[in-house]
Amino acid sequence: MSTPDFNLLLTLDAVLLEGSVARAAQRLHLSPSAMSRALARLRETTGDPLLVRAGRGLVPTPRALELRQQVSQLVQDAQAVLRPMQRLNLKQLVRTFTIRTREGFVENFGPDLIARVDKEAPGVRLCFIQKPNKESTSLRDGTVHLETGVVGKTTSPELRTQALFKDRFIGVVRMGHTLSKGKVTTARYAKGRHISVSRKGFDKGPIDESLKLLGLEREIVTIVGGFSTALSIARASDLIATVPERQTGNLRAGMHSFPLPIPTPDLTLSLLWHPRMDADPAHRWLRSLVLDICAANYLSSQDSSASARRT
Repeated sequence: MSTPDFNLLLTLDAVLLEGSVARAAQRLHLSPSAMSRALARLRETTGDPLLVRAGRGLVPTPRALELRQQVSQLVQDAQAVLRPMQRLNLKQLVRTFTIRTREGFVENFGPDLIARVDKEAPGVRLCFIQKPNKESTSLRDGTVHLETGVVGKTTSPELRTQALFKDRFIGVVRMGHTLSKGKVTTARYAKGRHISVSRKGFDKGPIDESLKLLGLEREIVTIVGGFSTALSIARASDLIATVPERQTGNLRAGMHSFPLPIPTPDLTLSLLWHPRMDADPAHRWLRSLVLDICAANYLSSQDSSASARRT
């Protein structure tokens, strides 16, 4: 079956609207002869004369009257699809965006992000879901609109990424813990009892590799799947949690944090999305909002650190 000529819809819409071949030709900027040929093709395609002579004019057939509203709507819909994108009106935007992220990001950046969204686009709702793995299917099929994470070898190459900030691991203990007093040396850190954070339940990681190079080994008492869980346990025990500094700022309130006495690689937290969302203005707005919130959080933490040093 041959593909229909969709340009005939424009011709049919003009003919049915004007009820005159000459006026339809003027409407479409065609010559009368070209319009007559187009009408002949329409009659052949639809199997109906569409317009028949009545005195000096033309009148639509029952089939033409039946098609008039449907054809008009089809042409309007097609024009809307091909029309340049209109400027985004945030006050009238009504959408739900699903953001997949690990715990810690929502607790630390979520309140400010929600407040900004509520102020700029009150009809927008954010849905935060947990990130159990790095598969990209949910971004590809549109069930997830944005994701945060560390870009690595397993990250799908088709995804778009934007760095949010660099982070580093630090040690965290309850106030009054032995490591909350005095300098934390490698030996003191390794001697303590630790909480390991691993989504897959691994008991070894980069920190253990660094300690091994120094001939040391730490005691892993328990393994948990998230940073907030590790901090909750550390807050109520003598165990040591090792977590990303910037992603857990709010979660560590009232606890003692210290730089790790061993070298560990920094990590870069990034924003990830599928290229199908690149040009969507509402999605671009949300991406810029996340970037702004993370940047503002960094400046705020820098100010707090400077103030603490002065006092």
